[in-house]
Amino acid sequence: MSDSGKLAAFLRARRRITHVEDVGLPPMGGRRRTPGLRREEVAMLAGISIDYYARLEQGRERNPSGQVVTAIARALGLDRQTTAHLLELARPTAERAGPPAAEDEVDGNVLRLLSHWHHAPAYVVNHRLDVLAGNRAADALYEGLWHRDNLLRLALLDPAARDFYVDWERDTRMKVAHLRSAAGTTAEDPRLADLIRELSEASEDFRRMWDMHEVRRRTREKVRFRRPEVGVVHTTMEVLSVDGSFGQKIVVFQGEPGSVSERALASLARRGAGKPTVWPRPPDRPRPGIRPPASGPAPPEAP
Repeated sequence: MSDSGKLAAFLRARRRITHVEDVGLPPMGGRRRTPGLRREEVAMLAGISIDYYARLEQGRERNPSGQVVTAIARALGLDRQTTAHLLELARPTAERAGPPAAEDEVDGNVLRLLSHWHHAPAYVVNHRLDVLAGNRAADALYEGLWHRDNLLRLALLDPAARDFYVDWERDTRMKVAHLRSAAGTTAEDPRLADLIRELSEASEDFRRMWDMHEVRRRTREKVRFRRPEVGVVHTTMEVLSVDGSFGQKIVVFQGEPGSVSERALASLARRGAGKPTVWPRPPDRPRPGIRPPASGPAPPEAP
């Protein structure tokens, strides 16, 4: 899709999910034929002509100024992160940085750091959410799941993921929003395009979430996992940038000190003590006729 096409699709999607009450307009009488704001309402709030805004949504206006884009973001009530994404979409692809050839090489110092976290599951991902490396604790936490080479393939294509991620809908939407951000703010990446095409063809849930045009960078979050051996594990996810790399992030999960979940993570990590120090092993793929084991009931988390 062209730059103007991406911008147009984003504007249409965000307008349709923004309601008059969200931007301080009085409710209109009668039932609207379509949800969300009308074009003329966005144009009025942004202080631009209806014709100009219509050309943006139709992909016929290719070079809106930063001032205009910021005004539209304000009219749609976008937060800072989504506004930054919109500004990136308005930039020509030639001005964006594309992934270098060595984007998936993980520095040896980072690998050593991961291996020193014995009870905290941690792995390195790139902007496509490919898992480039992980420690033993992460290997034990994700044991038995398929598609562990990519977090979105795992969440959307492995049926067991809906049980593994206790808050599957929220967690998966967050991952899709991250991918949407990566797709809109970097130069053309054939592997990213292939991943989006693969997920679009294979998953109705991905198509639904992708069409929301939500944008979110992964940062600190509460994440709950369910393992048959230990039940529900409550963690805090931290996402750390790897300086000097193209979009690489360290993702690490920790349980509350002294909690049942911290002890559960330590128990899982001990199960993987005899395995290789880090991922990746060959990408896991489904085997015909074989399904993951069902998880057992989850005990309540201790306070």
